[in-house]
Amino acid sequence: MNRYRDDPEAVRALVREDCVHRDVYLSPEIFELEMRHLWRNTWIYVGHDSQVPNAGDYLTTELARQPVIMLRDAEGTVRVLMNRCAHKGASVLSARTGHCEGGLLRCPYHGWTYRLDGSIRTIPIKSGYEGTALATSSAAAGIAPVRNVAIHRGFVFARLSETGPGFQEYFGDALSSIDNMVDRSPLGRLTVAGGTLRYLHDSNWKMFVENLNDTMHPMVSHESAAGTAKKLWAGHPEDEPKPMAIEQFLPFVNGYEFFDKMGVRVYDNGHSYSGVRYSIHSQYSAIGEYERLMEQAYGAERARQILGEVRHNTVYYPSLTIKGAIQAIRVARPIAPDRTVLESTTFRLAGAPDSLLQRTLLYTRLINAPTSIVGHDDQHNYHAIQEGLATDGNEWVSLHRNHSSDEARGLTGDYNGLSEISMRGQYRAWARFMTLDMAASAAQ
Repeated sequence: MNRYRDDPEAVRALVREDCVHRDVYLSPEIFELEMRHLWRNTWIYVGHDSQVPNAGDYLTTELARQPVIMLRDAEGTVRVLMNRCAHKGASVLSARTGHCEGGLLRCPYHGWTYRLDGSIRTIPIKSGYEGTALATSSAAAGIAPVRNVAIHRGFVFARLSETGPGFQEYFGDALSSIDNMVDRSPLGRLTVAGGTLRYLHDSNWKMFVENLNDTMHPMVSHESAAGTAKKLWAGHPEDEPKPMAIEQFLPFVNGYEFFDKMGVRVYDNGHSYSGVRYSIHSQYSAIGEYERLMEQAYGAERARQILGEVRHNTVYYPSLTIKGAIQAIRVARPIAPDRTVLESTTFRLAGAPDSLLQRTLLYTRLINAPTSIVGHDDQHNYHAIQEGLATDGNEWVSLHRNHSSDEARGLTGDYNGLSEISMRGQYRAWARFMTLDMAASAAQ
């Protein structure tokens, strides 16, 4: 069935100004089109350059279900290559992380070897190719590179398609959330702390991305988890120092007014962040040693500006979400209409005391890990949506909250935190990038 493949208008019709059709979550055909268009035409997070600190270090991952390798070459440049041998197509590397011994990539099937830029170094019994067309074939070019790669403050992004916007054009001022996260280091540098946690959600990737700045759900969904922490702490004096876990749990069950006044900022191309005025991270206990180091590095005024930004979730549509104030990220890697791998990674602020990393690691365990009780509240909701949308009846999903006809002129700006405008912005971008090159692709 090719209901949507050759019809950009049919795809656009799935998105209205204030609602979307359930096929955007359920349809296998739409999912395949997302992988072919949306996830290839936009800039997808690959990894962080601290994960490949030395020449020959590598990390493997997937972009739009395409296996890729991020590695550092002999000159120190971070490259992204397709994880495919030029000979028979075998994956060259299977481990998630590692080091290319001798500065070479070696296919485990027939032993073809490649330099760290992907070019062929050796072919076993190469004389067997004399008189053939190998030299003029695509195989002779070696491992195909991903040509569109950009690095911002250590964060590595790639765009698989030759079409689509440039890096700065795509992200624009939304990159300020990454800047703030990195600037929180007295040395202006981040390093990945430990490995990456991976867990499978039995739901569509968009449910996770939409939920990040959906502030209508915490006081309902997390009442059992964070609400229990609130009950445990009830009765303690207001000025009594809170254990770190209590400090991190309690804000999730603030009322509607708290989240509405928190605010959300919307950018072009589906990006947004919640926490314009304050966030659930605003009342964490001060760490005097850290603040002194920041003042020494930046001066008192600039340090206050950096630490005064406590954005909650920043969505770099469609793949990366960051919590700059707590130095943690999550990445969506879709694998099917109802299957999404989520990756959770924590960072160390270079030059900061270990107490900052301890706070980040605790937050990851409590909120962003496979074992998180808060995360399981969300996962239950995603699965419930995936099941519920398959029922007959209303085929449309409401995104009406705080919708205004003024949005037709553009969405960029600050809004009340309970608005669903960040989701409407995501679907406006979804429709545009899904159909950016669809007509040309269908004609081929």
